[in-house]
Parts: sequence; C-alpha cells; structure tokens
Amino acid sequence: MPAVALSDILLTALAPLIWGSTYIVTTTFLPGLDPLFVSALRALPAGILLLVLTRQLPTGIWWLRAFVLGALNFSIFWWMLFITAYRLPGGVAATVGAVQPFIIVFLARALVGTPIRAVSVLAALGGALGVAILILKPGAALDPLGVVAGLFGALSMAFGTVLTRRWQPPVPLLTFTAWQLSAGGILLLPVVFLHIHDLLTLTAANLGAVAYLSFIGAGLTYALWFRGIAKLDPNRVSQLAFLSPVAAVTLGLIFRHEMLTPFQWAGMALIFCSIMLGQRGGRAAKARPGI
Repeated sequence: MPAVALSDILLTALAPLIWGSTYIVTTTFLPGLDPLFVSALRALPAGILLLVLTRQLPTGIWWLRAFVLGALNFSIFWWMLFITAYRLPGGVAATVGAVQPFIIVFLARALVGTPIRAVSVLAALGGALGVAILILKPGAALDPLGVVAGLFGALSMAFGTVLTRRWQPPVPLLTFTAWQLSAGGILLLPVVFLHIHDLLTLTAANLGAVAYLSFIGAGLTYALWFRGIAKLDPNRVSQLAFLSPVAAVTLGLIFRHEMLTPFQWAGMALIFCSIMLGQRGGRAAKARPGI
C-alpha cells in the first residue's frame, strides 16, 4: 500500500478510535440529560470555534448543503446516538450502529456511483458480525425505541458520509467541517433555551466532558473523518467505523477492569480482518482500469 494511502487510512482511523470513548464519557459524566441537549452542547462549541478560526461563511447553494449535512452528520445522528446510549447497553447500541457500513455500500452506488463489490459487502457483514460477537451479551435488553434510534442514526450518518463525498466545496477542509458543525448546532439551538436550567447547573466534571466531546470528539475527529471521505471511497471510510466499538471495549478493559472471553477475542480479530479486507479490496478495485 502506498505510504500516502496508508497515512490517509491511519489518520481517518483516529476518528472512530476517539469516538469509542463517547459511551463511557456520556454515561459517566453526563447521565440523565436530554439527548438533544447533549447533542447541541457537543456541536455548538466546536462549530463556533472552527468558524472563528476559519472566518469564512458558506455562499449560494452551500448554505443549504451545509445545513443538510449538518443535520445528517450531527443533529439527527447525535440525537439518535445519545438516545441509544441512554436506552441501550453499550454492546447493543454498538451492534445496532454497526449496520452503517453495509448501508453505505448501497448508498455510495446510488449517489456517487461507487461499484458494489463483493469484498465490500463481505467486509461490512464480517465487521458487523465481529462487533456482535465482541460486545453483544446474551440476554441483553432490547429497548424498542433504542433499537429504532440506533438504526435511524446509522442511516442518517450513512447518508451524511456519502453526500459529504459527493458535495466537495471549493474551500479548505477545516472550513467545510466548521460549516457542518455550526449548522448542526444551530438546528439544535432551540433545545438549549429549553434547558437553560440544566445548562446553568452543569458541574466542572460535566463541562469537562462537554469540552472533550465537542473539541476532541467532534471538531478534531470530524475534520479527520471528512478528510478521509475526501481522499478515500465511502466504503473504505465506513469500514473504519468498526474501530469505535473496539476502542470502547478496550477502554472498559483499562478503566473498568473488564475481561474478554476467547470468543470475544475472536470477534475482535474478525473486526480487524474485515477492516483489512475492506481496505485491500478498495485498493485493488481502484487499481483496475475503469473503476
């Protein structure tokens, strides 16, 4: 694999690795809050900071596109994400969300013309199965609303990922990230006014968690994620999302002293094999003439 392509993949992979901490941070430091309120707190600070740094607003059609992408990648996706985080055990939430790469295989074909390759479908299915083996426990509670929210969130981000690839603006990547984050936060702004009391009673620990989720878990990670979308095809990018539950489990091993069974280690190995298969398959397809 060429050095540049490898660096693109590794930088993009940092995003889902950091996202893997979202569940433990949310449930530990932000318990019991409205998912929409938490989503707004995550989007607005990072979006405002990036706008101040980039000092460039959208023009023309990019206003509409920024708000569409902001809704898909942030407002709707995070709303659904935090509903699943509060209503489902982490393993169930991650397993439901693992269908996203499979959805992207077909959306990328319809919206950006990416061929449906057997290797991409196999990698998506293998990764989802690996996630289920790794973290889905027997008898896990399946809250219907949580499951529906997880599926809808996966669909929202799948559309956002593919449209981000299709709509590449003539501005730097950081500016494009600022537009989307700010738009997503603005759409959620009314929720902040409805939760003024909660906002004023946030503790130092709450604010630290919000700062981490916003500036690191949103501003930094989505700049890396959108960079990857611009340089790699959507299938290859989406498969890297399987690293998020792996990171979540690893954090559990470190901070909660959890233990993995041999079966779970096999699930983790299947995830890594699926990611490698998807990346190599994408590379091979790109090398063929006419693809």
